[in-house]
Amino acid sequence: MFVCICKAVTEEEVHEHMDDGADSADAIGEKCGAGWGCGTCVDRLNELLCARAIGSRVAAA
Repeated sequence: MFVCICKAVTEEEVHEHMDDGADSADAIGEKCGAGWGCGTCVDRLNELLCARAIGSRVAAA
């Protein structure tokens, strides 16, 4: 599924960037341009980042 239509960035690509250390919407944008077009996808990028952070905390508990 596309997260960013402007730059044709998929959710899978966003997860790969997070795996490579991107820890903010800006960091993801630096890698692939997501969030740097119209900005509509920034909320979704932040949702994915939060879900990753929550998942990490749950796994550590």
